[in-house]
Amino acid sequence: MSLKIKALNIKNPQDLNEESKYIAKAISTGLIDFERLAYLVSNQCTVRESDCYAVLLALEHNMLDELQQGKVVNFGRIGNFQIGVKSNREETAEEVTLSTIKSAHLNFRASSKLRSKLKSVEFSFKGQTSS
Repeated sequence: MSLKIKALNIKNPQDLNEESKYIAKAISTGLIDFERLAYLVSNQCTVRESDCYAVLLALEHNMLDELQQGKVVNFGRIGNFQIGVKSNREETAEEVTLSTIKSAHLNFRASSKLRSKLKSVEFSFKGQTSS
């Protein structure tokens, strides 16, 4: 199994006058939902699918609640999730207010174990096998 890659033509966001160039972009092969995850987990242990689904729903609820309280959510061997914000740049600290915040986003920091696993990912380019 390998991760599919395609070439994507993009502009430099820091210099829109610069000629666009190509970068490699990972291609999504689909989406896995909680029901499928619950099914997969239930087939790997003695817990029923409905129990796995209930645990995943509780995990989702509690993760969102903890993130909204400003906590970093640690997923063990997976990594950490934390809410971050994008804001306008201001000259002084006093000028930074709630109105300067543009949006919130989710930061993910992979654990060292997960990062080391990524080193062994194989790639294929538009259906061609290559590493």
